[in-house]
Amino acid sequence: MELLELLNSFGINPNDVSYYELALTHPSCNSDLNTKHQDYERLEFVGDSVIGFVSADLIYKLHPEMDQGYMSKLRSYLVCSKSLASYSRKYNIYELIRIGHSISREQLAKSDKILEDVFEAFVGAIYLDQGIEVAYRVIERILYDDVKQTNLDDIIDAKTRLQEEMQSEYREAVRYELIDEFGPPHDRTFVSQVVFNGLILGKGQGKSKKAAEEAAAKDALSKRSL
Repeated sequence: MELLELLNSFGINPNDVSYYELALTHPSCNSDLNTKHQDYERLEFVGDSVIGFVSADLIYKLHPEMDQGYMSKLRSYLVCSKSLASYSRKYNIYELIRIGHSISREQLAKSDKILEDVFEAFVGAIYLDQGIEVAYRVIERILYDDVKQTNLDDIIDAKTRLQEEMQSEYREAVRYELIDEFGPPHDRTFVSQVVFNGLILGKGQGKSKKAAEEAAAKDALSKRSL
């Protein structure tokens, strides 16, 4: 893939292609070319802020059920190193990265950190070259489905959610009780309930005590939502 082909895939007609060339230049090139700061690091700084803004705006619009705390957790989940690196791979951005002799293409392909940095720099280049409206449109296209489809169950386990919700309201913790177990020794099933101030909030079962407690917490959360 060529650079102009990549930009065209995002509907971008560049004003200054040097921004994108810089965004795709690894710092290892500086030692080979005897240059300084002629790499993606400064653009990465800009792109990180732009991605943070757009992702926050999308989360606010697409998840009215979330409070500030959960919105922050979702944003952290969506823009973590692994996620942003996956976009570099998905859109073949990583294929265009220029590297010096100190790093191999194999190392590059395996490094989530480098691919994350390049994706952020690429977004920074779009913003500086095209402005915030185009940058927003591109990031929205990339993130929309993930923001829309990701829910609290994907980013935080039910036990933690229930604990946070109860403590935010009552400042006290819930507790879990093992109330039954059955089946042969090699294939036990456990049944737990979650209790708060003597009130049973939910029940659940699983193949381990931990799984049973998680199921009980999910049951409690589903009842709270009703």
